Amino acid sequence: MLRIKKLDIFITKQFGLLFIGTFFICQFVLMMQFLWRYVDELIGKGLSLEVMAQFFWYMGLMLMPQAFPLAILLSSLIAFGNLGESSELTAIKAAGISLLQAMRSLIVIVVIISGISFYFQEVIGPKSFISFRQLLMSMQQKNPEVEIPEGIFYDGISGSNIYVQKKNMETGMLYGIMIYRMNGGYEDAAVILADSGRMQTTEEKKHLLLTLYSGEWFENMRSQDVAGSANVPYRRETFSHKRIVLDFDGDFNMADADWIAGDARSKGMGKILHDLDSIREFNDSVGHQFYFEAKHTGFYIPAISKADSVKALAAVKKDSINFDSLYSKLPPDAKQRVMKAAVNEAQIASSDLSFKADYSEALNHNDLLHMIEAINKVTVSLSCLIFFFIGAPLGAIIRKGGLGVPVIISVLVFIVYYILENTGMRMARDNIWTVWFGKMLGTCVLTPIAVFFTYKANNDSVVFNIDLYKQAVFKMLGLRSKRHVSMKEVIIEDPVYMADSYHLLRISQEIEQYSTEHQLLRLPNPIKVFFRPGDDQTIRRISEELEEVIEDLSNTKDSGILTYLNRYPFVAIHAHTRPFRQKWLNVITGLFLPLGVFFYLRMCRFRLRLRKDLATISHTNELIVQRIAEKHPGTPATLEELQKMPFIIDLINNK
Repeated sequence: MLRIKKLDIFITKQFGLLFIGTFFICQFVLMMQFLWRYVDELIGKGLSLEVMAQFFWYMGLMLMPQAFPLAILLSSLIAFGNLGESSELTAIKAAGISLLQAMRSLIVIVVIISGISFYFQEVIGPKSFISFRQLLMSMQQKNPEVEIPEGIFYDGISGSNIYVQKKNMETGMLYGIMIYRMNGGYEDAAVILADSGRMQTTEEKKHLLLTLYSGEWFENMRSQDVAGSANVPYRRETFSHKRIVLDFDGDFNMADADWIAGDARSKGMGKILHDLDSIREFNDSVGHQFYFEAKHTGFYIPAISKADSVKALAAVKKDSINFDSLYSKLPPDAKQRVMKAAVNEAQIASSDLSFKADYSEALNHNDLLHMIEAINKVTVSLSCLIFFFIGAPLGAIIRKGGLGVPVIISVLVFIVYYILENTGMRMARDNIWTVWFGKMLGTCVLTPIAVFFTYKANNDSVVFNIDLYKQAVFKMLGLRSKRHVSMKEVIIEDPVYMADSYHLLRISQEIEQYSTEHQLLRLPNPIKVFFRPGDDQTIRRISEELEEVIEDLSNTKDSGILTYLNRYPFVAIHAHTRPFRQKWLNVITGLFLPLGVFFYLRMCRFRLRLRKDLATISHTNELIVQRIAEKHPGTPATLEELQKMPFIIDLINNK
């Protein structure tokens, strides 16, 4: 039985309030970004508030499914970031409740939001798209408000260009008017000049009434010219007062929406799948028809076997026709007619093939758009779940609330998703990638990321530990940090200097024997490196024993010894013998020659570095042993003297 706990109600309230706020913010940002695409076509049209309200309403309904994922990502980041920052998430985990158990109420809510997103895309989205496109086309076709600027030609009135030298904004008078009218084309162009005038819109807003004062009318009447006449009809008129009526429809009329019904975005999932069968059947019939036409033209060359080709070649030799000789016997005028006919046939064939190619590409493009839209309805709904399982675990890991870090992370994640989604969509639309691969690219990339963050947050694993990643990079590149041993303020137990001297001298002796036996300057055998297991136990033992001595000597108050301790390098115990610890990785690296050469040279570099490190360790051991002998009289400085002391073995064992 499903029980709603107080914790579920508490987390739901935290998330719900943030989701409502972030949703309206994301919706506003997306609407403004969408509006900028059409702002140049809408400005200056004199549209009423009712029309603009419908425009924004339909736009908002279309963009709601895209605002859901971003709002979920941001609100979940802030909600769980606030819980982590106020230590409430720590208290929840201390009570034995895992992160996934704390998220269960929000998972149900996000699944419901995903269903709402799919419903919007399936039912409300297509209707909103049809209404939006119809309204947008009507707004684009509406003539702009007549606002004639000064000093430039205005072409906002169909068939006319108007130039005004100066305007009086208070009286509405225009001065220095020049009008070019081309209602009958360039052959019947008219030029009207006037000292002043006034422009008004008729009551039905279908025409413009232009009243002109003190001007001239020049009109070319070439269209009325009699064929073969040398004189061109021309008319000139001088007037003191004249009225001109210009066609101008300033009213708002809804455009026809029938052409929008074929767009894939105006259909639901069921309609798209149903129409896809019809579209593909029609495309196949067109392809078969084009193939039939090509088969029965000169472009079709039937495939013949080798035996048939030999018979055809023999027949040609017996009764061959030399077309070049026939062409050379024709008279010049006949040759010209033959060449023109051949060129004409080639041009017709080229145009026919080009038209068929464009038509086939358009049919295939329509098929791709329907598939893209069908998959998009699913991926957008799934992105709500994916973004939640990215945002909530990230908020629990980062433990930062507010609008600072969460907003930055949300923007970065959304930019990555937006780039992948749009790149895949464009590649699929252009038929460069398959539709499934292009449209599922963003989902397939972000899903493993969501699973990774959820797993890490649920297990309280370290994800954003910079030192951990820095150490991994250093290890990969063969870099290492320097040793930092400083004097301790409180020392519980002093170092056992005599035992430490004994160990350092023993280490120096083992280093000398190791260098003599292994000869690190010699190149290793590649077969042993990549295809045979092996670890350098001697270097491992030397490194472990040296670290124990350094740890014991770090309790000293002698600054000189501490200075010498910082000279010890961190020794890589296996990088000079093989690239990786796993045998199968070494085998694969050795078989892949370029990679194998790289790691082989890298291993040689580690062998040279080990040789240098061993020399540094031996020299530092000698300095520290001498320092101990100087500061602590009675402590021998050689291994032979230390071994002769009766209590040295007991001292080492006690240590």
